[in-house]
Amino acid sequence: MNPYAYRTTGLFIKAISELSRARISLHGTEQIPDGSIIFVINHFTRMETFLMPYLIFNITKTPVWSLADYELFKGAFGTYLEKVGAVSTKDPQRDRLIVKSLLTGEAHWIIFPEGRMVKNKKIIEKGRFMISYAGGKHPPHTGAATLALRTQFYRERLRRLLVTSPDEARHILDQFNIESVDPVLDRNTYIVPVNLTFFPIRTHENLLSNMVTSLVDDVPERVVEEIMTEGTMLLSGVDLDVRFGEPIQISECLQCPQIDRDVSSLQRIDFDDTLTSHRQMRREALKIMDQYMTAIYSLTTLNHDHLFASMLRATPRKMIDEQDLRRRVYLAATAIQGESNVQLHNDLESSQTHLLTDDRHHRVRDFLTVAVETNILYPEGDRYRKDSRKFSSPYDFHRARIDNPIEVMANAVEPVTVLQRIVRKIVWKPAFWIKRTVAETLLSQAVTDFDLDYETYFQKGVSKGKDVGVPYLLRGQSREIGVVLIHGYMAAPLEVKELATYLVRQGVWVYAPRVKGHGTSPADLAGTTYQQWQESVDAGYAAMRNLCKRVVVGGFSNGAGLALDLAARIDDIAGVFAICPPLRLQDFSSKLVPAVGAWNRLMEKVRLDDAKKEFVDNHPENPHINYLQNPIAGIRELERLMDAVEPKLANIHLPALVIQAQGDPVVNPKGSFRVFRALASEDKSYIVFNFDRHGIVLGDGAGRVHRAVWEFIQRL
Repeated sequence: MNPYAYRTTGLFIKAISELSRARISLHGTEQIPDGSIIFVINHFTRMETFLMPYLIFNITKTPVWSLADYELFKGAFGTYLEKVGAVSTKDPQRDRLIVKSLLTGEAHWIIFPEGRMVKNKKIIEKGRFMISYAGGKHPPHTGAATLALRTQFYRERLRRLLVTSPDEARHILDQFNIESVDPVLDRNTYIVPVNLTFFPIRTHENLLSNMVTSLVDDVPERVVEEIMTEGTMLLSGVDLDVRFGEPIQISECLQCPQIDRDVSSLQRIDFDDTLTSHRQMRREALKIMDQYMTAIYSLTTLNHDHLFASMLRATPRKMIDEQDLRRRVYLAATAIQGESNVQLHNDLESSQTHLLTDDRHHRVRDFLTVAVETNILYPEGDRYRKDSRKFSSPYDFHRARIDNPIEVMANAVEPVTVLQRIVRKIVWKPAFWIKRTVAETLLSQAVTDFDLDYETYFQKGVSKGKDVGVPYLLRGQSREIGVVLIHGYMAAPLEVKELATYLVRQGVWVYAPRVKGHGTSPADLAGTTYQQWQESVDAGYAAMRNLCKRVVVGGFSNGAGLALDLAARIDDIAGVFAICPPLRLQDFSSKLVPAVGAWNRLMEKVRLDDAKKEFVDNHPENPHINYLQNPIAGIRELERLMDAVEPKLANIHLPALVIQAQGDPVVNPKGSFRVFRALASEDKSYIVFNFDRHGIVLGDGAGRVHRAVWEFIQRL
């Protein structure tokens, strides 16, 4: 191998990375053993041919060679492959070279057991591993297993013959041109399964494909497809998860008596001789192959495309309701999070409520766009018609990633049995069951999260009783309208209980979510972000949307700001009301923040961290509910939320009500009126009550506020 190969490859990869927006994440590198290793890797693109030797070399600091299709060894490209340690699949010395380099530790090897790029990701047939390709189907190759067994066979044989027959041991070394036996005996042979998962998989014309087609005449369609797919992935941004699995120790696979007799035999055994234990070795190779194929695909990093594609393919329905599909994928995502031994893309490790609300990460939009562009789904009104033929009709293998990407996504996770089980369970459930289960899941999770936070952050003498902070659902007489009612900053759901009870008496359903960081202790609030507050509200809305026909959102103080934020992001809301919505604060604590921040920075410079001030005293109107200490970090998040909400007000076109206390000592009435004016709603009202306090949703005179809210809801 050319000693400059890795330097050359590194420069190549660096040049590509400067153009690329690809993000590579390595997992399980600690599992790579110290020994001679064959890395078995799934093969989907040309990129892994160049990328993986470089990445593995950086980890192990040992050269990494690989097998490549003999058809690639032509011209300058073939010369390049030879320089970077690739060996043709038809090289007559291939097996001997591999075994020798593994015996001595000269190099690790990469082998793609699928034998070629599997562009359609179809590797399962009737429950067995079966690789699809342009010419048909074939089982995965056992070459990696066979070579690993042969390597360890000679390693074990050398160990024994050095004692029983030194001459024969010398003959083995001479076969491979090995001078010293020491490096051979100092190591063991392993197979390490590796999975590469790309997300998202998209194919479009791009800079690279346009350059190639404009500069080169008669480019084969196969090559154009590869450049379009892989160029799009590189240039548009793709997450590449590289996962190393548990190593397979080959010495443990040579334990049967027939193989052991050949290992110990004093009879000369040359490299090309057929062993008496040939059948047993073949059986072991098949077992190892099944083991590493299972391991490779169990390491698949599950992502949103996998879930949507699997659910879409499995559904028996011809007409697809988007909201129903979102709910089912949400349930699948929630269920898979509770499973062990599955690998999740980082987008799937957090709350999936966004699938039910504003799709702010565009996972739903992006998937549906691809499905429509490739004629798998056809928009019909507010639903889609599914073309089931796309999942059963033959297609051009080399155009699968262009013409049938949804099928490719679904194929990729066929071996992930736990996901298939979850999808089969969900896909056949009726729509009403799905809606009810989504609501129950969200409500149950909200209580679970509160219990955990309360236990984690409980402070004796500081934390209130659990009844103060627990979220609650109050059932009315009619499911026509449900109200999501959001409490204020440093408060808890109990703050809006009087208003909730009043509304329920009028017949509507009410859900009061707990905003993250509240109802526990100030230390909890100090560690939260306004985005987490948004997620709490989103979950509340999603739950109520699956319980009632229409949803009204409203809140008090900071809860009003969160309600407006939600109304700006989601179209499917009947109306929004905001009671004392903050746009600018007048409270002393907020004004103190800059001074406190400056003081804290000074203390950091002089290394007096103990003198930093993280909280300021709070003197609330309702001390049985509110925190008595206000975290500086919380005030910053409050101000960040207000900054984020203000430009969104012009996006609110639904009916709106703003209520303000004239003498509010916390929220400036001018700010709430500015909120009102900024709303784009044609149907909007602004009501000022003559109160000299902030907390007007409970206590004396609160009934006037409650009636105003109900009159607004009645009009909707």
